[in-house]
Parts: sequence; structure tokens; C-alpha cells
Amino acid sequence: MATLMEYLEQAVRDEASDVFFVAGGPACEKLDGRIKPMGGERLLPPDTEKLVSEIYALANRPMKIYLEQGDDDFSLTLPGVARFRVNAYRQRGSMAAVIRVVSFDIPDWQEWGIPQQVMDLAETDSGMVLVTGTAGSGKSTTQACIIDRINQTRECHIVTLEDPIEFLHRHQKSIVSQREIAIDTADYLAALRACLRQAPDVILLGEMRDAETIHTAMTAGETGHTIIATLHTHGAVNAISRIIDAFPSEQQAQVRMQLSTVLKTVVSQQLLPGKDGGQVPAFEIMHMNSAIRSMIRDNKGHQIDNAISSGAAEGMISMDQYILKLYREGKITKETVLEYADHPDQLKRSLI
Repeated sequence: MATLMEYLEQAVRDEASDVFFVAGGPACEKLDGRIKPMGGERLLPPDTEKLVSEIYALANRPMKIYLEQGDDDFSLTLPGVARFRVNAYRQRGSMAAVIRVVSFDIPDWQEWGIPQQVMDLAETDSGMVLVTGTAGSGKSTTQACIIDRINQTRECHIVTLEDPIEFLHRHQKSIVSQREIAIDTADYLAALRACLRQAPDVILLGEMRDAETIHTAMTAGETGHTIIATLHTHGAVNAISRIIDAFPSEQQAQVRMQLSTVLKTVVSQQLLPGKDGGQVPAFEIMHMNSAIRSMIRDNKGHQIDNAISSGAAEGMISMDQYILKLYREGKITKETVLEYADHPDQLKRSLI
């Protein structure tokens, strides 16, 4: 069995996105969305216990939370190698871990395939911007690129609330305060409330998990702050529904009114297999206009998809339109279009 350092160094060399240590099979890495063994040797429970213990030793982090709760999130920096986001957990009574590989440098937004319309969100001066997508869809990378653009171009105080911190931002034109949940502060809600007393201009909120955090974030957006928040949903419509459904039914009308006022943009993204290997990001972009505000207030969310599809003049694009664009640029295959599109039957006619 290789050492922990050997596994992590191999993952960085291979440009893997994740490393898996789970008893019963070999150590594995995820390359371009596919899981591959890092060696033929099967890991046994004592092996994974040794690897997980080594991770905690390298991170100089006590195992108390992990041993008491059965899972733990934290980050790890290996100078000269990379940064890593670690989730340690127990399964079948044995220790296991999944480790996300994070570059030291902020990714180049053009190389990553982020469109200019998304980068322009760095100019948002108040209100809420949502970056949504399923786990592993590249949300953190997109947020890091937007924050980096703000840092390069604006003089302001940026506060990031993350669990754990992934990308490190150096002070440039802006001051960047990065707070890690459970290390620098108790939880998202406590961090967000404290943050409002720290003279922030831009707040990056790693996740909105409950109604109280969502309400506090919306109120912050109403009072002149720019909130860039994450939701684990697919599509703008689902993101709006998730926020409203987090509240009791008697509060939802008020929440719809507040959300229609404070929300500026929803970006939804997913990673698609590229035609020539690798992964290609696809984006849906919804900017608020008077029609969409009315649809949110009047609980007519089912009409929003049509408003996005017809909003090209305002910089909007639906997920299916973006996927079709990638196909016409030769970046993805017809099969990928039909597998990942929201409405594949409607897109079939456009595939030539």
C-alpha cells in the first residue's frame, strides 16, 4: 500500500478531482468524472484507519468531532503540492475519506469555460446572486473566479463564509476575510450575523441550509450588501422553490415578495463529458426582470423557464440552449446533449 503522501501526489500529477479511501477496494481517484483505481491493492479497515489518522495529523486537527459524530469536513494544505478539501466519515464501522484536490491558484475563468456573462456578476453592487448545481458541478470554482475578479477590480471588504475554505484569496484591491465554519466561527448563521458588523461589501455564503440563514442573507442583500450564495439544486426554478419551501406556508407569500426584490441573478451549472475527453461546464443564467419578479411574487414559478429561454437580449440563457451551443461548437456529442438536457425531446429537432 502506498503512503498518504504518495496517493495525494499521484492525484495532483494525474490532475484528479477527488481521491477515495474506502475499505473493501483499492484507493481510487476521479479523473474526468470517472473513478479509476490508484493501485491494485485492496484497502482493509486498518489501512483506511491509518490513512485517515495520517490526514488528521497532517492537518494538525484533533479527531474529536469525527470520532463523536461519524463525519467531519476540513481543509488541508501541503506546501508545494496542493490544497485539499477533506470529508472523513465512517461506513460499515470503518474509517473512510473522500479528498477533493484544490489548486493553490485561482483557476483561469477562460480556461475553465466560464462565460463572460457570469464574470460580469463581479459588478453586482447589492442584492443576492445564487450559484447553484449538484455536488461536484464546479460551483466553488465559479464563485472563486467571481470573488477574484472583484478582488482585482474593486476596493471593498469581501467576507467569505465557507465549510471548509477551498481557494485562498490574497488581498489585492480589496481586503478579503476568509472564515471557516467550525474553526473561525460556530456555524453559518452565527458567522453571517457577525459578518454584518464587519463592514462587508461582498459576502460569499458557502451554503444556505435553513430558513433563518436564508432570511438573514436576504435581509443583508436588501441593506446594500452583495450576497453570493450557494444552493445545491439544479436550475433557477428549483433554486427559487428551495428558498421559498424552506419557510412555513404562512410565511411564504412574504418570502416570495422579499425574494423578488433582493434576487439579482441565478447561475446554475453542471459538468458534461467533453467530446475529446475532460469535462465541459454548462450554465443556465437567469437575470431578474419585471416579468420574472411578478412570476415569483404570484407563485408562477413554472413560467420562469420560458422567460429565461426568451431572455437572450437581457443576457439570459437556458441550460438546454447552452448545451445546444456547446454541441454546435463541437465540444460535446449528440449523446451527451440528450443525456444532460432538461428537455431532450425538444432538442432532438435541433441536432443535425
